[in-house]
Amino acid sequence: MKTKNKKTLYVLLTIGCTLLGFFLWLSLRSVEIVAVHEDEEFSSVLVRNFPFTDRGKISWWLKNKEVLKAKYNIPKPAKDGFFSIVFWDFGDGYKEEAKYDRRCFDDMKPPENCIEKNRVFSVSDSKNMGISFTTNDEIYRMKESGEIVKIKNE
Repeated sequence: MKTKNKKTLYVLLTIGCTLLGFFLWLSLRSVEIVAVHEDEEFSSVLVRNFPFTDRGKISWWLKNKEVLKAKYNIPKPAKDGFFSIVFWDFGDGYKEEAKYDRRCFDDMKPPENCIEKNRVFSVSDSKNMGISFTTNDEIYRMKESGEIVKIKNE
């Protein structure tokens, strides 16, 4: 093999290993719950390091739903059983309402009681639909058997 080809192969291998290591590091970081804001059966959970993949997000919920109930007392279903939990990327932290379309929380005093609207995941439960998971572009439902199925977009 020529020296030039060996150098190119070495550079590509180094870049590939670096990228693989970076993505492995990203996927192994633990989720940080920064705050929980509630409005009856609706909860907003501000997070950092949330999983990237749909499967990772749903798996995280299934593994941590008891912890969320024990530590933060969420979800708090309405009388009919409905609840909704939205997980928001906390990003750069709380901000003033000044910018259009920020998510602001009534349980905090202004001016810095808002975040950028960057929803990363949501979970809801209702009589008609059962448990639903919403990621960026997809909706999944949990069947009574526990199987999770992707709902086709129409």
